[in-house]
Amino acid sequence: MAQRALMIAAPASGQGKTSVTVGLARKLARSVQRVRVFKTGADFLDPLILARASGHPVHVLDLWMGGAPHCWRLLQSAAREADILLVEGVMGLYDGTPCSADLARQFGLPVLAVIDARAMAQTIGALAMGLRDFGPVNLAGVIGNGVAGPGHARMLADALGSIPMLAQLPSLTVALPERHLGLVAADEVDDLESIIEALADNLVIDGKHWELIGPWELPEPVEFDSPAPDPTTAKQPLAGATIAIARDLAFAFVYPANVDCLQRLGAAIAWFSPLADESVPAAANGVWMPGGYPELHGERLSKALHFQRSVREAHDAGLPMLAECGGMMALADSLLDLQGRRWPMAAIFPGVTRMHAEFRAIGLQGWRTPHGELRGRTFHHSSLASPIAELARTVCHPSGNPGERIYRHGSLTASYFHAYFYSCPAAICALFGAAAH
Repeated sequence: MAQRALMIAAPASGQGKTSVTVGLARKLARSVQRVRVFKTGADFLDPLILARASGHPVHVLDLWMGGAPHCWRLLQSAAREADILLVEGVMGLYDGTPCSADLARQFGLPVLAVIDARAMAQTIGALAMGLRDFGPVNLAGVIGNGVAGPGHARMLADALGSIPMLAQLPSLTVALPERHLGLVAADEVDDLESIIEALADNLVIDGKHWELIGPWELPEPVEFDSPAPDPTTAKQPLAGATIAIARDLAFAFVYPANVDCLQRLGAAIAWFSPLADESVPAAANGVWMPGGYPELHGERLSKALHFQRSVREAHDAGLPMLAECGGMMALADSLLDLQGRRWPMAAIFPGVTRMHAEFRAIGLQGWRTPHGELRGRTFHHSSLASPIAELARTVCHPSGNPGERIYRHGSLTASYFHAYFYSCPAAICALFGAAAH
């Protein structure tokens, strides 16, 4: 079992959590420690970078979206094969419902606070003490980001008092590139490996304080709220189904847990690349078009005629199809990018999507299906104009306000909503159920 587990959190977004977690994961892996990394919250992009740093798939942990029992099972499985678990937080330590601090307390995770110290001196002590005491949480130490040098480091450490300055990262000329939805996807960054290495090289760990971090043991399961069904304990209702999943630079927003869920429900997986103009695999009797960045590849997708023809044929044949956000954009009539260029798409779903500079929606949402609530997230910069009437609306968490529209067009279910399959496997079986027959 893992000897240590740590939550890497911060007072706000933009403090350098991902850079520090990336550098720490690679540095620990270099020392021949078995490292597994998780990301808090409904995130697609950070896990792709963290997976490259650690060398293993990165699952997300969200107490509302996946449920505490599901998160517990993921941690337990990783703890069996790792020496140390790192869990990167989301936003600020106490931001959101639930927040990173809730996850840390639920599973007994000591917290390391990443604080951007570039324009800070003694105030770091007040900030660290506030982070520790507000919840409270078990604050094991601080990692100073953007430390100017030895003198600055001593000043910060003195201000922290009894809270250890566990590590420091100086300001670097290299950085993880960002885009409007967060980090750039890992496969798009040509020099990603050199950036990861630089972060690991420059992260200075105080070995004495590091060794003082106590051992961690995953708490035994207790009475959880909103238990998530475990499909491994049920029969396999998708046995005999082959689900084709689009995956490339345009369609990269795939939770590893969603693929795992489909497989545990009995489905076989067949990958294909619309950007490479690959057809839907002939063996497929169900299709999943996940989200991503189709707007960055409008011209290539508009010329992917084999893909377009094959996906139209799959729809005409009545294959169950799920299209989420970018996947829905690729199946609409056309896509208008930020430059106003119109790109013809597969034209299965009547409608036009248009990119905007600002967010159109972001946040956790749930779809209350006849089979239970399917939970997930929405975040997009585009809008859809379609004559198709909505089948349903998601519900925003925690406000309860109406969320994204769910559309049904023939065998296609489409929405801006990104589902987390483990939150309601029965709903996923219903969406793809006809594929098994």
